[in-house]
Amino acid sequence: MPRPTSFRLPEDLLERLDQEADASGTSVTSLVASLLDEGINTRRFPGVVYRNGPTGRRAGLVAGPDIWEVIRSVRAAGGRGDKRLRAVAESTGLALSQVRLAVDFYAAHPDEIDRRIEADERAADRIRELIDRREHLLSPP
Repeated sequence: MPRPTSFRLPEDLLERLDQEADASGTSVTSLVASLLDEGINTRRFPGVVYRNGPTGRRAGLVAGPDIWEVIRSVRAAGGRGDKRLRAVAESTGLALSQVRLAVDFYAAHPDEIDRRIEADERAADRIRELIDRREHLLSPP
């Protein structure tokens, strides 16, 4: 449950918060909560950044893919432990340290990453359905 909090912030920062909240169509409180959460995560996991996209903000590796994409690859890889992580690093071109970082981030935020993976799977299912319908329509009787 949220609890009331009070901070004293410089006037120019408050103005920028108001502008950003207006531009993103959210409340200042929601924006501050999001920025604080992301800021704490990027401090705890150096090498992780948050980026905007069509489905909202998501965690990713600096100069690399989104965390959920790495985790999906880890789940699909064979082997166990470091062998599994090395296989992902080799197949994706990521450094082993980046794969470990993604796994560590996932361990701390499994629900966030699992939701992204599930959303991607639903989108892929919809695309497959559309392709099947198109092929059915275009195939000879």
